[in-house]
Amino acid sequence: MKLDEFAIGQEFKTKSIQLTKETIMEFAREFDPQYMHVDEEKAKQGRFNGIIASGIHTLAISFKLWIEEGKHGEDIIAGTEMNQIKFLKPVFPGNELYTIVKVLDKKENRSQTGILTVLLSTYNEKDEKVFEGELSVLIRR
Repeated sequence: MKLDEFAIGQEFKTKSIQLTKETIMEFAREFDPQYMHVDEEKAKQGRFNGIIASGIHTLAISFKLWIEEGKHGEDIIAGTEMNQIKFLKPVFPGNELYTIVKVLDKKENRSQTGILTVLLSTYNEKDEKVFEGELSVLIRR
């Protein structure tokens, strides 16, 4: 979809994805190697009583689910900004996540492009919000 095809307030629901302990630990070993993501014994003694996903992993999954919806298609040019990033609840192995994407704003900036801003709200299988963040992209009109 091009910028002009999106409407402020429009919402999209993505498919869901289930996280495993292995995928959580694999991501964390490379990008966020803190004990609560990679060390089962230490994590069991911590606040969450076990391994949790990195917030960065949750953000990346939220973004992936949105992009896989294909709404931008090849009309997207580049990401421009992320704001109001909030990690609201821990994500555990076995959680199944999906994202609701709400169009917050759209602005024309040149004759052929504009900026689209959406709110990504990611939920687990219990419909508990685990992540929220605004994403802006440069997109064709």
